[in-house]
Amino acid sequence: MLIELTIKDFAIIDRLQLHLSRDFNVFTGETGAGKSIIIDAVNALLGSKIGAEFVRAGSRQASVEGIFTVEALPNLPGSVWSSTPKEGAAGEDGENDERAAGSQSADARIALASILQEYDLDTEDGQLILTRDIFPSGRTVARINGRTVTQHVLQQVASWLVDIHGQSENMSLLRSEQHINLLDRFAETLPLRNQLSERVTEWRNAHKQLQALQHNIREQERRADFLRFEIEEIEKAELHPGEIEELEAERKVLNSAERLRELSAHIYGTIQGSDSAGDGFTPALDQLLQAQRSLNELTRLDETMSEYEETLSSAIFQLEDVATAISSYAADIEDDPNRLADIEERLDLLLKLRRKYGATIEEILQRAAQDQAELETIENRDELILKLQQKDGQYRKEIGILAEQLSEQRNAAAQILASAMEEQLNDLNMRRARFKVEILQQPDSEGVPASINGEERQNYSCDLTGVDHIQFLIAPNPGEPFKPLTKIASGGETSRLMLALKTILADADATPTLIFDEIDAGISGSSGRVVGEKLWQLTQNHQVICVTHLPQIAAFADTHYNVNKQIFDDRTVTIVNELRPEQRIREIAHITGGNATDIAMKGAEEMLGRSNLWKENWLRQHNQRGRPGLVVER
Repeated sequence: MLIELTIKDFAIIDRLQLHLSRDFNVFTGETGAGKSIIIDAVNALLGSKIGAEFVRAGSRQASVEGIFTVEALPNLPGSVWSSTPKEGAAGEDGENDERAAGSQSADARIALASILQEYDLDTEDGQLILTRDIFPSGRTVARINGRTVTQHVLQQVASWLVDIHGQSENMSLLRSEQHINLLDRFAETLPLRNQLSERVTEWRNAHKQLQALQHNIREQERRADFLRFEIEEIEKAELHPGEIEELEAERKVLNSAERLRELSAHIYGTIQGSDSAGDGFTPALDQLLQAQRSLNELTRLDETMSEYEETLSSAIFQLEDVATAISSYAADIEDDPNRLADIEERLDLLLKLRRKYGATIEEILQRAAQDQAELETIENRDELILKLQQKDGQYRKEIGILAEQLSEQRNAAAQILASAMEEQLNDLNMRRARFKVEILQQPDSEGVPASINGEERQNYSCDLTGVDHIQFLIAPNPGEPFKPLTKIASGGETSRLMLALKTILADADATPTLIFDEIDAGISGSSGRVVGEKLWQLTQNHQVICVTHLPQIAAFADTHYNVNKQIFDDRTVTIVNELRPEQRIREIAHITGGNATDIAMKGAEEMLGRSNLWKENWLRQHNQRGRPGLVVER
């Protein structure tokens, strides 16, 4: 939920810091005082498009910051929607309600955790801090927990934190693509839908592979010939790992034969001497043997030097071994132009293969193995096609069964939802309005076989949500046909319809904070009290923030704020004050009749008292404890 909102240099707001309660927050004030500007600031915080005109004149930038508390998020080693089907059935309605609420909350935490994980974001002490800076150039900068993110990422994260509704807003509940999600949450069918979704993904992958095998047989034959050529060329080369290094080492020796002989002769002559006269060598061994004779005599005279006799003898033996090895090595050195030519030819072949198939022998051999696997797939195409066709049919059958179950549960839930909606609309003074959940299927010869509503089995188009296309319809007045919610013309009807949906789908709506911007537009005072009751009831599952002009709604607030404009140093600024109980009475009286007369004050006091008494009775009837701060003002 949104616990703190800070707005700086935004339109006529100089600096504003609000600490919001988790329950029902109401903002009232004169038209133009800045109530809607606060909502605009929140919209900016949630990633909406915002212009430079919102930067306060003379300021370097405008900024909005919101601190949100979030429940503990799960670790996500697997799928985002890896919900576990619930076992058994609850014996009491309360248990069912509690399980439903828990399920939706868990799904919301999983979705939010998935988004944060995708963008390598994390909560800090159970909080997310969203920030949006707006500059006079029109550029904006978004941050989450101090880290710069794109506007798209900000929107994705914010969509699971706040839902804003207003007369001119694109209400989430009025977007038809969201209706299937709302109905599935209401019907508690998400686990079944997730199961179907996984199966559809597997089916699509298998179907894609099948289509690839069946497509363009002539092209596949050309591909097979090409693969055979590559495999034959690589196999014919008879490659083995390390061959290049071995050949390059041998080539180096052959190219240096003369120099190797010269070096060997010099080493041998230095150690052993040479048979050639006048070679200039003074054999090291001759000198060492003389040294050994002198050391033997020295030891006879002084035994303390005896330990070095063995060391010198060992050195002489080792040097003789070196001389012998060098002599043998030199004897084996020979010029071999033919072998050198063979090596050069082999290295040239390997270079060509490396250019075509891989930088190393290992990569070339791996390429051959990959080619062989692909070739076997093509050569065994008919067998694989048959297997995939059988698998395709099995997937279609399994998905069809799941789709039937899902559609059946949706249809049952749709009737309950429609009935509940009409009851809510009746409370909201739309007594003859009718509500309907339209569930349609699209026949498709390439789809999945299913029997819907007991009709003859046929193939239907199927996506990750099943075969159903769902849309909420409304007939506000008698004699009018059902129309999509987006076609409703009256702002008042739209507001009441949206509130009714929110009330019914309170458990299904996973967004923790709901903001209503002047939802009372088009609603008379007689209906205002009912609207206030329903908005307050939403606080059992949500934090509610509402901008209103109706005292009947304001009277149900748990926390009441007054918004007004003041002029300081010839500059207009917006001031927001949290009202104490006695201030609330005056504010209710003021928005009721304009003047806080004694009669108006008395009426406001009674209105607040009735609202608080109603809240206490509601909590008592629903076996819920009263919340801190809920006081009946008398």
